[in-house]
Amino acid sequence: MYHGWGKEKSYFEGWYFKLIDPTEKFAIAVIPGISISNTGEKHSFIQILDGKKCTTIYLPFEATDFQPDDNRFFIKIKDNQFSQDSIQLNLDYLKGIINFRDIQPIDTSILSPGIMGFFSYIPFMECYHGIVSMNHTLEGSLIIDGQTVDFTGGKGYLEKDWGKSFPNSWIWMQTNHFEHHEASLMCSVAKIPFLGFHFNGFLISLWIEGKFYRFATYTGAVLKRAKVFDGRVELVFKDRKYRLEIIAYKGATAELVSPISGNMTGKVNESLDAKIHLKLYKKNQLIFDDFGRNAGLEVAGPYEELLK
Repeated sequence: MYHGWGKEKSYFEGWYFKLIDPTEKFAIAVIPGISISNTGEKHSFIQILDGKKCTTIYLPFEATDFQPDDNRFFIKIKDNQFSQDSIQLNLDYLKGIINFRDIQPIDTSILSPGIMGFFSYIPFMECYHGIVSMNHTLEGSLIIDGQTVDFTGGKGYLEKDWGKSFPNSWIWMQTNHFEHHEASLMCSVAKIPFLGFHFNGFLISLWIEGKFYRFATYTGAVLKRAKVFDGRVELVFKDRKYRLEIIAYKGATAELVSPISGNMTGKVNESLDAKIHLKLYKKNQLIFDDFGRNAGLEVAGPYEELLK
């Protein structure tokens, strides 16, 4: 649902809809949202990333065109509608309706209401992150730049961010197209401001054939290895029971707009064509080894500070 009721300065909120058709020839991310600058200027927007053509489109709208429902997750921006069950678009570049089937939300509890755990309750975080669905099936079609594409049987992913600004630096990746398993990964490592200082925090949600694994700063897991070199990102996380090894291979990127103090003036390059090699160990026993494709991957800001 929308979190921004009553916000008048330095605020953004956006949802990230990832859509991959069954042939995997089309990979689209649609990002609707609202931007409120540090001087109170407002506008809504829809941002589109075409992962195969490596192009982006940023479409600004009036703030009054942004109409969130106050009882459920349902957003309208002019003739476009967004919810956890569907997306309806009426844009020059992108038109059509896609419904989502078999939504897979993450496990939650009172102490951990979302992927951020108890940090979700802290009122002064610079940026909050939420996962709406780790994996779902698509039904419907889109007209993409004049071409009708059937997305029925394809896969989707849905998350959101809200707050003041994106972190100073971060690494983010996501895939739910694995070779041999029904699985989905979201991994984020970021430099997080907190009570006057900064710390390197991370959030990982891994869903494998109905079972969730979570690695996060607040769960007691540790980041054992972090390297970025030669078009690769290597990360190793460990907790008392499991070790997660990730190697992400960068793909071609396109430039998206990101928030700074509510203003959509930042820049970040994202790929929707990256590949991820994932290994999960229970103690020293390998229990998952697979490759993910059609992966979203961002390495943003002075990422070297995340590797210490």
